[in-house]
Amino acid sequence: MRGWLRSTGRSLLATHPARLVVLAFGLVVLVGTLLLSLPVAAEDRSATGLVPSLFTATSAVCVTGLTVVDTGTHWSAFGEGVILALIQVGGFGIMTLASLLALLVAGRLRLRLQLTAQVETKALGLGDVRRVLLGVAGTTLIVELSVAALLALRFRFGYDQGVGESAYSALFHAVSAFNNARFGLHADSLTRYATDPWVTVPVAAAVICGGLGFPVMLEVLRHRHRRRVSGRRNWSLHAKLTLTTTAALLAAGAALTCALEWSNGATLGPFGTGEKLLSGFFHSAMTRTAGFNSVAIDALHPATLLVTCVLMFIGGGSAGTAGGIKVTTFAVLAVAMVAEVRGEPAAETMGRRIPPTALRQALTVALLAIGLVISATVVLLTMTQERFEAVLFETVSAFGTVGLSTGITADLPAVGQVVLVLLMFVGRVGPITLVSALALRERTRRFQLPEERPVIG
Repeated sequence: MRGWLRSTGRSLLATHPARLVVLAFGLVVLVGTLLLSLPVAAEDRSATGLVPSLFTATSAVCVTGLTVVDTGTHWSAFGEGVILALIQVGGFGIMTLASLLALLVAGRLRLRLQLTAQVETKALGLGDVRRVLLGVAGTTLIVELSVAALLALRFRFGYDQGVGESAYSALFHAVSAFNNARFGLHADSLTRYATDPWVTVPVAAAVICGGLGFPVMLEVLRHRHRRRVSGRRNWSLHAKLTLTTTAALLAAGAALTCALEWSNGATLGPFGTGEKLLSGFFHSAMTRTAGFNSVAIDALHPATLLVTCVLMFIGGGSAGTAGGIKVTTFAVLAVAMVAEVRGEPAAETMGRRIPPTALRQALTVALLAIGLVISATVVLLTMTQERFEAVLFETVSAFGTVGLSTGITADLPAVGQVVLVLLMFVGRVGPITLVSALALRERTRRFQLPEERPVIG
């Protein structure tokens, strides 16, 4: 009986490698929780409770950044090191990391590891996995070290921090930024650097790079020296949609933030024109699931909070460190809507036709996400007296693995914090990955039912 169960389990994991992704993320969260609950992980050398440890570990692995205790004051150097490691593992992808380690040790990838890595990296074919894994590792290292070097120089010579302090703070914030994790060493996040472009611009650049997704970054690097074809580079449709939609959302977010907060004395009001534009751009970039803030989130106008919620819900690029429903999902739904309004038979954009399966997947992801956010918001509203927009903002931030907060997370009851833990986990592994991981088996239908059109609208 035990042998049959073991062989059945292996068969299921081989058939559905997405399950292994979910299980691996859960295992890393468990290990992180145990490490953070140790007395050595806290600054005062006392054991941290189960819920705060679980919440912090999940937030780090899911590269969210929501916290129930202050990172810089509560955790010791060991605890901060654990958090930094969890962020790196979560952002890189635990299955990508496992496959890369197997590649480095054995010099080749087994088929099961290739299939697993394909789920995590969204590689288009098994032959691409090796290249993607090495590209991911190299890109991660280059971006994080480059941003850390810039920040270290600024902290050292612009703020008179010691060599060790500036290097540690720079590395911590660079890793957190590239992995879109929001964890920082200051209780006020980056508000003290709101008007300093030498800090905010490198952080925003790291966030945008990590949020584009590894396939897009690798494609950009691969095609940078290729000649233009027909007046433009021969990008894939995925890269075109990701880059175009990301640029549009960044510009729209910055413009709306500046317009809505321009005269708000608690946010952008006291700044000069250039500083307002910088802060508006930084806030827009952070909504792409990074979560650092240069202005007080709880002081934003309700309209700005709503705009921020929309941007957080959309998130960043696929197969990257960002969360949300992803910009390609949003773009595909927008293309399908435009095609339907025009009465066109197929959804087409940028010289390509989007297949019906992609449309169904985008719709499924979006509706599942809406359902999860609404359900979590309703549950939290039943156990807290906080205002509706603050609770909605918190749930969207958790699902989108953003980390921006109006400051109510630590005040939620333990059950409410567990709700956010589950929401962060689902937001990281992705609704489609989770659903496919929970499916017992694939079902193939050998017949089609008669077609009948229901009344729509």
